[in-house]
Amino acid sequence: MSIAQSDGDGRLVWFTSSYSNGAGGECVKCAISDDRTLVRDSKIAGGPVFIVRSDTWRSFVRALTGTGLVH
Repeated sequence: MSIAQSDGDGRLVWFTSSYSNGAGGECVKCAISDDRTLVRDSKIAGGPVFIVRSDTWRSFVRALTGTGLVH
């Protein structure tokens, strides 16, 4: 997943997950700020948004990629 920050005027920059298939299927868009990560359905731009603290999001991504798992 790539990282996108706010665009300088405080507005969030949404980006498509690198794991989305590009064919309009089950895709999510993400926006990352200093203290939170927002996730939404890419097909419903004005729909509900899932918000988590940035540290929680980093832990989640690390667990998925295997870099944060305790063996």
